[in-house]
Amino acid sequence: CVPQTGRVDPQHPRVCGHTGRVLDVKWNPFDDHCIASCSEDCTVKIWDVPVCGVQQNLTRARKTLTGHSRRVGLIEWHPTAENLLLSSAYDYKVLLWDVSGDGAVIRCPVRVILTPVHRRFPPEMLLLSVSFNGDGSRLAVTSRDRRVRVLDPRTGKVLQVSSSRSHRATKVLYISGLGMLLSTGSSAWNHRQMMLWDPDDLSEPLYEEVLDGSAGVLFPFYDPDTHMLYLSGKGDGNIRFYELSAEKPYISFLREHRSALPHKGLGVMPKRGLDFGACEVFRFYRLITVKDLVEPLSMIVPRKEPGIFQEDLYPMTAGNQAAMTAQEWLSGINRGPVLMSLKPGSEVTNPYPETPAEKGVARQRSSLRFQTRPAVGAVTRSNLILMEEAFIQEQLAYQDAKYPRDWGDPSVWQPDDTRVPLWTYCCTPHCCEPAERAPPSAGRELLEAFYRQQDEIRGLREELDQKQVRITQLELEVKNTRNMRATF
Repeated sequence: CVPQTGRVDPQHPRVCGHTGRVLDVKWNPFDDHCIASCSEDCTVKIWDVPVCGVQQNLTRARKTLTGHSRRVGLIEWHPTAENLLLSSAYDYKVLLWDVSGDGAVIRCPVRVILTPVHRRFPPEMLLLSVSFNGDGSRLAVTSRDRRVRVLDPRTGKVLQVSSSRSHRATKVLYISGLGMLLSTGSSAWNHRQMMLWDPDDLSEPLYEEVLDGSAGVLFPFYDPDTHMLYLSGKGDGNIRFYELSAEKPYISFLREHRSALPHKGLGVMPKRGLDFGACEVFRFYRLITVKDLVEPLSMIVPRKEPGIFQEDLYPMTAGNQAAMTAQEWLSGINRGPVLMSLKPGSEVTNPYPETPAEKGVARQRSSLRFQTRPAVGAVTRSNLILMEEAFIQEQLAYQDAKYPRDWGDPSVWQPDDTRVPLWTYCCTPHCCEPAERAPPSAGRELLEAFYRQQDEIRGLREELDQKQVRITQLELEVKNTRNMRATF
């Protein structure tokens, strides 16, 4: 529960299905009970979080995406199309997945945006940051060569490349509504800086500002409703506030929040979860590792009557309803996000016509699995408790029956090259892909290897102790022999 404060039980249930370190986690923007995660085990997993909370450790994912051969470092949901997920890994591949496909394991992506050919691995194909524009028709990326690029996510064609040598970009963000790109990085003198770009012309930046000489990576957060930009770096204790506009000078500094405790990372609450009565316009969750805590930080606009809904602070914003299906987007349709009003009691109205498939999904989400509150007069409190218990049992039974326990078969992890469409990087010729390597073994085999290594370490320690005892005995014998010779 978000309002709950205090120490978390160390034995609290967790989502622990990966066999390697988790490198990125993203919530589904159209499903509050679905998250995606990527890991060093070369997989991307889709998880269903129970409505009543995680009651025990979740180890079985709803979907497992196995198209990468090295660790997956970035994932990003499509902003308007449902069930579309982008992944980028250290095998120099950028893949686009439709997670609504059949089966527990999805091996073939719907699009291969970037992939190495001729066994060449250019640095521009190893991504550091990605960002979709408002309707998802363009993709901005930063790569290991520290340049900003704008791609067509359907074909992988590079449309624009930045040519500024004085800016080494690490993070990029589309500024929705203003038609600009924001990038953060470092200058030639290793000073942190930010730049504004025209996405249709990256030859010269629109705005450039040097911030400070710190070494932490700057993370940008943008609120399109208030045109507010928040900047903070890894290891910093401060957060800078800016206001953006479409006219020069484009960026206006407002103020800065300072804290004595540095944070290692930042999370953001969606607009639908803010406290409208308190005039809260933005909320951060600061990960403070020096004290092992997560600290909420609210941005509040002071008003004389804070209990009243402020229309100017909360305009129509992107809602939790998808504008189209994945197949519609893949066919070339572009749609903006479905807007909703944040005023309590208002309903989301979709301006786009619904297809029969979308209606079926809506009926499924209104069932018990996605039910968040009972209808008035239909369910009592005791029945709701029974429904929650039934949902838990259903979730556990679904995971045990749907997903097999044996993942040791290497054929499960090998991609089917015959079914993968040939989409290659536009600047290189077509060729075969490099050989795939199967991810690590299952958890059971890893545990067996771990216990085997423990036994070997224990045996080596015993042998070392015996040798140490023998060395001590020999030293005593040498000392006694010298004493005997001295007496004679």
